Amino acid sequence: MAAHRKPRQRSIGGPTARTAATLALAGAATATGFDGTGHAEPQLTPAQVKAKVDKLYQEAETATEQYDGAKEKTDSAQRRLNTLRDETARKQDGLNTARDTLGSFATAQYRDGGFAPAWQLALSGDPDRYLEGAALTERVGDRQAAAVSDVREQLREIERLRGAARVQLTSLRSRQAQLRRQKKTITGKLGEARRLLAGLTARQRTEVTGDGSTPDRASRWASDTRGTLEQAGPATTANARASAAIAYAYAKLGSPYVWGAAGPSAFDCSGLVQAAYRSTGISLPRTTYAQINAGRRVSRSELQPGDLVFFYSGVSHVGIYVGNGQMIHAPNPSAPVRLAPVDLMPFAGATRVA
Repeated sequence: MAAHRKPRQRSIGGPTARTAATLALAGAATATGFDGTGHAEPQLTPAQVKAKVDKLYQEAETATEQYDGAKEKTDSAQRRLNTLRDETARKQDGLNTARDTLGSFATAQYRDGGFAPAWQLALSGDPDRYLEGAALTERVGDRQAAAVSDVREQLREIERLRGAARVQLTSLRSRQAQLRRQKKTITGKLGEARRLLAGLTARQRTEVTGDGSTPDRASRWASDTRGTLEQAGPATTANARASAAIAYAYAKLGSPYVWGAAGPSAFDCSGLVQAAYRSTGISLPRTTYAQINAGRRVSRSELQPGDLVFFYSGVSHVGIYVGNGQMIHAPNPSAPVRLAPVDLMPFAGATRVA
């Protein structure tokens, strides 16, 4: 009779073990999916996109104002460098003329039978050697001494100008590097804002980038306000220059926002303000944080058409007040120059420049 044996327990291994592990991992992955972890970033709601885009635009505008300020200083440095180079060239021409005069003196002296050491120094291609030997000018006559002294002075002036030009060139290169950094910051933030907006439908994008008013309503309001200003005249708009600046801003409604632009066909916020008042003969600084100090500060309750209105704690945005609680401003790359309520953004202050 055969002995009864207990069936041998099979160890879990090989294909069976791999199958079990796979099922376990699949179950874990499914559970992870249900509890909300391990997934890609959830789709943002339009409200969340708006909050992020608004923040990116504000940060980009702050960087834009810094870029505008740096560019203004860079342009000034370039003009100064060009002036120094032009002045150096003129001085060099004068030096060449003076040396020709000394050459005439030397030739005359040579014909008379001698060539004094002073002439050898004055006509030398080594200015240092010449300057070291300048004391020898006492050996020549008054006229020759004056000519040698003139050359000496011009050499010193040319060296001073060249030194100033070297300093200015170093400053220019530093500012150009700053511009490149600011540009990279701006384009990065604007690119991120575009990416977020691209994930919305056309209707959602309009809601996110709009200011709450329809084009028809804004157009009717603009027409009504312009008529009121024309009837009220200078007493309402403070003076003719403020009226002219407002008229310029109205004419630019619909112009695209381009960071760093100050007209005539595209603008950033401070560029629009600067261009509007430049058209009236008033010169304003390029940046918001300089423009707010360009005139007399006024409170919100004192606002008159033509006043500049500023926003955010860092004074990074500006518009032109046109009355009835409205302004014209260049908002951001998603919207052209347009009318908007003054209470659309956190109010930082106002300035009257006309």
